[in-house]
Amino acid sequence: MRIRSCAAVLFTFLIITAVSLAATTVDGKGAMVLAHPKQAGAGQPFLVRLTSVRAFDKVFIRWMDREFVPSVSQWNGHHVAIAMLGTDVLTIKPGRQKLLVRAWAGGNETVWQRSVSIIGRTYPRQELNLPSKMVTPPTVELKRIKSERARTRKAKNTWSDQRLWRLPFHRPVEGKLTSVYGLQRVLNGKPKDPHRGLDFRAPVGTAVESVADGRVILAESHYYAGNSMYIDHGNGVISLYFHLSKFDVFPGDVVKRGQIIGRSGCTGRATGPHLHLSISIQGRLVDPVPLFDDTIDQLLR
Repeated sequence: MRIRSCAAVLFTFLIITAVSLAATTVDGKGAMVLAHPKQAGAGQPFLVRLTSVRAFDKVFIRWMDREFVPSVSQWNGHHVAIAMLGTDVLTIKPGRQKLLVRAWAGGNETVWQRSVSIIGRTYPRQELNLPSKMVTPPTVELKRIKSERARTRKAKNTWSDQRLWRLPFHRPVEGKLTSVYGLQRVLNGKPKDPHRGLDFRAPVGTAVESVADGRVILAESHYYAGNSMYIDHGNGVISLYFHLSKFDVFPGDVVKRGQIIGRSGCTGRATGPHLHLSISIQGRLVDPVPLFDDTIDQLLR
């Protein structure tokens, strides 16, 4: 009896694993396997994975209004393209969203037209009392705020070709969570945008560490977020760190997962010392919690 090669056994295992996921499609020749979840909660990140026994000429993904070409890596002799996607609780509405994946290998094109159902979620309400200028800024500050929003929007939409992140992410500080993603915030009695990040307890001067390998693309003082840092982790994934007291790295610096990038503080709109962390995926702020808790396979389900 012939014994199958290790590569064949591993690829069979990969297909079996993918079949157990929520939505898996194999191309007509059985050479490519596409896996993604059938549904995701509003504001929740998820992954799409395309695996092939043949080298890709190109892979193209379209999700909602964004189009991009993910980087491809090799794993045990197979070619793997992984993309992190998600929605923003501020703007998303429940319903089906289109997912388009196109791949070329050996000069042939394969197209998958799929969808992911976005499920509505109910988030708790949080009321805070802040200095009035941090809820309704003085007119003299409006030009500054507008300029900062333009720069941060550009940073959140940064695209770099090489994927540097891996899962689970590294926790930036050890402090307990004091505020979670999606909270319906009421500031000084006025309903405001939901909280689109995590707040960690962190006394002033606590070392803040990068969640993944990356490159610093923004480090500056902002009216609301205080001293803020944005790190590009590749393929549309950006981490944001707010209310810092000090920067230890600066734009252009390359950082490693777990490296100290700054110190926590109480700058900007803050009721006390803490670290606010947000994660932007293709320009949308998603819930970071699953990225600390889950593996790649878990975020494919």
